[in-house]
Amino acid sequence: MAETLRGRWTVLHIHGELDLATSPAVRQSVHEAVAVGRHDVVLDLSGVLFCDSSGVGVLIAARRLMRSCGGRLRLILPARGAEDGSHVNRVLAALGVRRLFDVYPDWDAAVDERSRPLSA
Repeated sequence: MAETLRGRWTVLHIHGELDLATSPAVRQSVHEAVAVGRHDVVLDLSGVLFCDSSGVGVLIAARRLMRSCGGRLRLILPARGAEDGSHVNRVLAALGVRRLFDVYPDWDAAVDERSRPLSA
């Protein structure tokens, strides 16, 4: 997982699988960002090919944490192609939690204050 700072936003780039093995690292990265005062976080899930229930759990926990500290959480989930993140979008929609997240198609849109999230 890589991290990029874009203005006030911390963008965490997640690749491969978001599952029981990798979710703790994502959770830790979000907590570390908040601990150093970075309360606007983007999770770039465009490189995630697989997401299980623990991955969904870490996304929901990140949302809860950001809301509790007055921060913002945005997700990057491209709309098409299994190789570009749509698997996570389908999982979130199937579980009925997709509407909880502000989702953007790319990081330029995610860090732009004028951008509006994609509809669920």
